[in-house]
Amino acid sequence: MKRLPGWADYILIPLLNLSLALGVAALVVLAIGENPLDALRVMIEGAFLYEGAFGYTLYYTTSFIFTGLAVAVAFHARLFNIGGEGQAYLGGLGGLLVCLAFDGWMPSAILIPLAIAGAAAMGAAWAIIPGWLQAHRGSHIVITTIMFNFIGAGLMVALLAGALMRSGQSNPESREIADAARLPAIHDIANALGFDMASTPLNLAFPLALLACVGVWVLIWRTRWGYALRAMGESGSAAVYAGIPVKRMIVTAMAISGALAGLMAINTLLGAQGKVVLNFPSGFGFTGIAVALMGRSHPVGILLAAFLFGALFQGGTELDFEFQTITREMVLVIQGLIILFSGALSLMFVPWVARRIGRA
Repeated sequence: MKRLPGWADYILIPLLNLSLALGVAALVVLAIGENPLDALRVMIEGAFLYEGAFGYTLYYTTSFIFTGLAVAVAFHARLFNIGGEGQAYLGGLGGLLVCLAFDGWMPSAILIPLAIAGAAAMGAAWAIIPGWLQAHRGSHIVITTIMFNFIGAGLMVALLAGALMRSGQSNPESREIADAARLPAIHDIANALGFDMASTPLNLAFPLALLACVGVWVLIWRTRWGYALRAMGESGSAAVYAGIPVKRMIVTAMAISGALAGLMAINTLLGAQGKVVLNFPSGFGFTGIAVALMGRSHPVGILLAAFLFGALFQGGTELDFEFQTITREMVLVIQGLIILFSGALSLMFVPWVARRIGRA
């Protein structure tokens, strides 16, 4: 089957998947006795129109951008990294350790970049191990990254309930980091400039996520290394024949992927919460797989898909508030349907669209 043109692959196919997902979700809402149009209205208002809603949507979008980019970099090497959840978790640990060590005396101009680097480094370190096992021992990357999600979660539970738990309380969480380590909130910046903006958790991690999109685009499509990575993803045997160091590329790609996933932690640690709490990734690492699939592993597509999932996450919360019959669990079902059709079934329409284009 011939490859689809760019407009069909990057725009038409995702729109068809999204339309089908929303159609099935509408049937689910209808089946429980609610009007799908009312539910859609509430979701749109909850994601964009209520006071502060747009800021929350962009806050969730930020996390989805980082995890989506993490999955995409590995995808280009034909590596299925589903360990973003664990890598984000350990990224939080890396950033936290820097803050705990230096936030008492180090100035913000040094401390914040150092904490960001710590989060990226710990996420990369957690991803390098499965990458090395894949490259040098033949261990399947899917299995090892799944295992490392559980290992990372267990390690964080032990630390947050033990050595890193804030003294004087029983919740499994760290102490709050000093203000010097916190990323400025967007609403504080806007209000200081004279713009009236509601308080939201949106912070400077969002522009950092946009810079990460630009960085990944340059790395994958404008560097020699990125060309070698894409060549390896197209054909590993051809890459070996061309002299590309495949084993080294696998480990490096997983390191970059893990670093991007680890950066997701700065959105909560240095931004919204100012501490590490139990299960703070909240499934964003897994949703990043659907974001990357829907965005066709391209930074622009990932940005748009992350914005969609951010709106769904925020708007779905309003559904739980507005409707008695649409509970939080039902909202998860709706989100899961969109992830299903945009992720696991993302290529369902490709043969049909290819035939139509071929006839035209």
